[in-house]
Amino acid sequence: MAFFEKLKQGLSKTRKALIENTEALFSGRTVDEHLLEELEELLIMADVGPQAASTLTNALREQVQKGKIPDAEALKSLLKEEIKKILKQGPKIICAGEKPYVILTVGVNGVGKTTTIGKLARRFTDQGFTVTLAAADTFRAAAIEQLEIWAQRAGAQIVKHRSGADPAAVAFDAVTSAKTKNIDTVIIDTAGRLHTKTNLMEELKKINRVVSREVPSAPHEVLLVVDATSGQNAITQAKIFNEAVNVTGIALTKLDGTAKGGIILAINKELGIPVKLIGVGEGVDDLQDFNSGEFVDALFG
Repeated sequence: MAFFEKLKQGLSKTRKALIENTEALFSGRTVDEHLLEELEELLIMADVGPQAASTLTNALREQVQKGKIPDAEALKSLLKEEIKKILKQGPKIICAGEKPYVILTVGVNGVGKTTTIGKLARRFTDQGFTVTLAAADTFRAAAIEQLEIWAQRAGAQIVKHRSGADPAAVAFDAVTSAKTKNIDTVIIDTAGRLHTKTNLMEELKKINRVVSREVPSAPHEVLLVVDATSGQNAITQAKIFNEAVNVTGIALTKLDGTAKGGIILAINKELGIPVKLIGVGEGVDDLQDFNSGEFVDALFG
């Protein structure tokens, strides 16, 4: 199945919550202020977030006042265009420039972080690049083991220490090893235990410092992995991680299992951080570069 078809399939729950409910709201109605207010409420309920919902309805209101929306069908068409405007298209994650290209991956436990790293590593090795994975989530032995399995699948090298070791030391060893071996990219896995938030954030800052000492322009990408099913919690997580390590892009996983895909609009509007990768399934090819136009076309089905 082509990825666009998978995306359409994966967004089916979100489409029902957002687009089909919107169509039902518009059906047989006059386009007036009452309708726009109800639409704004519906958008917020669909996890689009208050800022994005307000931006969308204000844009529609402006066009209604200018007499440019004669009916509900025109309203739907304009809503699609306004959603496209909100969704920022960030640069793709590619191995380029200085070696090693360092990607620091962050996110809370359970969002699919290690799996995302594995799929990204596989993509790079399939493209002919050499990859080192750094098992810097030393808090959980299972995380190290999971990353080892992905390293084998992806044909990547792995740098690991014992469970409980200093995460920054693992990152340091991975980067220095990659420099020695002329490896193209290093992807660093990190812990995600938000219940000890302060310690975790200091740990991430330390990893950042250690990596940038070895490769001054690194990390080249700070990728935050969030689970689409967490809805508005994803915004909270992004704010916390962004304060600590200046997130450059977001990987949004598990879009296929949720009606909360509207969160992608809230992330763009409230945080200004581009979504760079989306996941719509378990397969290696189900992690793809985010394409805003394709996403909206799939959403409107």
